[in-house]
Amino acid sequence: MLIFRYDNTGHHKKLNLPTYPHHKHDGDQNNVIASPAPDLVTVLNEIERSIRLS
Repeated sequence: MLIFRYDNTGHHKKLNLPTYPHHKHDGDQNNVIASPAPDLVTVLNEIERSIRLS
């Protein structure tokens, strides 16, 4: 089960994301959204929020 994953490879160029090549897979491998490169604190906060919601 994918919760979220940040990525910076260029495999989604056709989506014309404003943050290309940075993007995020949110909830599903195929749900790709624009996202700047996060710092560690941002990722840890997001993990904490997802744990609290489950």
